[in-house]
Amino acid sequence: MLALGEGDEALAACKRALALRPDLAIMHFYAANALRAKGFEAEAIAAYQAAIERDPRLVEAHNNLGNVFRHQGKTEEALLCYEQALTHKPDFAEALLNAAQLLRENRRLADAVAAYRVLLEARPGMAEAHLDLGNALKGMGDAVGALACYAKALELDPDYAEARWALAMARVPMVAESESELEASRSAFAAELAALERWCGERGAEKAARAVGTQQPFYLAYQDADHRESMARYGALCTQLMGVWQKATGLPMPARITRAETRVGIVSAHIHDHSVWNAIVKGWLQNLDRTRYDLRLFHLGSAHDVETALAKTRATNYTYGKSDIVEWTQVILGHQLDVLIYPEIGMDSTTAKLASLRLAPVQAASWGHPYTTGLPTIDYFLSAQALEPPQADAHYTERLVRLPGLGCCYQPVRIAAAELDPGTLGIRAGAPLLLCPGTPFKYAPRRDGVLVDIARRLGECQFVFFTPQPAEPMQRLRQRLERAFAAAGLDPAAFLVFVPWQKRAAFYGLMQEADVCLDTIGFSGFNTALQAIECGLPIVAWEGDYLRGRLASGVLRRMGLAELVTRSEGAYVDAVVALARDAAHWGGVRERLVAARDGLYGDLEPVRGLEKFLDSAVRK
Repeated sequence: MLALGEGDEALAACKRALALRPDLAIMHFYAANALRAKGFEAEAIAAYQAAIERDPRLVEAHNNLGNVFRHQGKTEEALLCYEQALTHKPDFAEALLNAAQLLRENRRLADAVAAYRVLLEARPGMAEAHLDLGNALKGMGDAVGALACYAKALELDPDYAEARWALAMARVPMVAESESELEASRSAFAAELAALERWCGERGAEKAARAVGTQQPFYLAYQDADHRESMARYGALCTQLMGVWQKATGLPMPARITRAETRVGIVSAHIHDHSVWNAIVKGWLQNLDRTRYDLRLFHLGSAHDVETALAKTRATNYTYGKSDIVEWTQVILGHQLDVLIYPEIGMDSTTAKLASLRLAPVQAASWGHPYTTGLPTIDYFLSAQALEPPQADAHYTERLVRLPGLGCCYQPVRIAAAELDPGTLGIRAGAPLLLCPGTPFKYAPRRDGVLVDIARRLGECQFVFFTPQPAEPMQRLRQRLERAFAAAGLDPAAFLVFVPWQKRAAFYGLMQEADVCLDTIGFSGFNTALQAIECGLPIVAWEGDYLRGRLASGVLRRMGLAELVTRSEGAYVDAVVALARDAAHWGGVRERLVAARDGLYGDLEPVRGLEKFLDSAVRK
């Protein structure tokens, strides 16, 4: 009965059976399933535990109990349940798959890979497991291994849309070994896009649409080149597939509604303490004129904290926790928005699906992911006058909007820096300390020589990198850098230090001990630059040709510190060496930086500019 959707009848039948035979483990199990289907998780947990108490070998009860804990975010409890199931039945495919997926979701990718491989020994024909294994390997930076898994999944199931999509998106590596590898990956991605278009045409758009957003060409943005053409082709495919899906699902197109205020929706997976929220969305939400603009938040993510609570108090409406793309689409359409803004597109699968649909008359992206979306459904890209080069309009498929200044109303994240002994992290005293705070994929192979040149010029210094989880991508970068230093006759161990990813207070403490922050070349760091400025740490920035390479340089120019902005490798090296060697120069730069930083905070001009954009866009 439960399978037919008759949950109440199923639960009542279980209760009648248990009244007669309370020792029947299977009836407790069925009751638990019915309770879980009705959303009564606490009662379901008790019923699963009652079933297990009566029959510890009932592996389905262990597995389903793990699923409840997984839904509640209790990772360790869920893993223990799956392990208990596998103790009694080592080849229980469902528990193996659930455990592997949970490990992958929690970024324990090496453990997830091991679990998937155990599963595939038992079930080698399980296409889903091959796809998931590929996703785990991709997250570890193993593009070759990931591609092999996707190909195998597609071999087992030629209609597997998610595997075919992944096979195209994974052509771009996370951490490349050489510049030639990056160039080859761009060509391979373009060819795969063409092949993917043909495949989707053969299989049908409605079937292929389920794969949209499951993977995205995220790492393409980290290659310092113009990818507008590829992104336009990718975006056209996404919107074509999702448009067919929208029509087939019976979802209406949005209509213009005349009202006094402008109704604005913001869709984000990061309405919490996150760089997108801190840099962009928070200032909008706090400072837009609420007598004229009705703001409605759609929180796609799962993280909640004090910033989420603040967001709820500032929004007219806050929506969270919808189960799937259909429900999210229905909810957003139901709000009858005038303008829909996606602060970051390209970082989350649900966001990608929604952004490929037309859910409001006017739709815009912003620079939470500072890169064109390629989507015909996105009309505008909200950027900043201080961050864009003069020729920037040609970089976007959207109409570029340059909001005044830095494009955002930023407030510093006030954190007390932790007292830190750098020696506990393997950092020796006395040598200039140069922080390299970027994630591994921000470091392009052709710029490795910049660090080598700095080391050669200074003679003694330490480049400090931070290792996020999973650690394997940073290990790949480390090996590449070690080869570059060794090839130049320099001892990598004398110059390269890799420390664990730090919590913000410890990171601030280390910034206060450092001499220079090295902005990443080609894909800059906005929040990182502002954190360094808060700590009084001088930054050397590279001013690139695209928005994503100009975030820190735009901030420095805004502060009147243009001498820290460089446009060539030689100038970058000179600026770092000057700060590291000349204490008087360093002190003067730091003094000016500290004096100018308050001018970055609380700038309302970008918000007023956003209001003008909203008025104009709605009129048009």
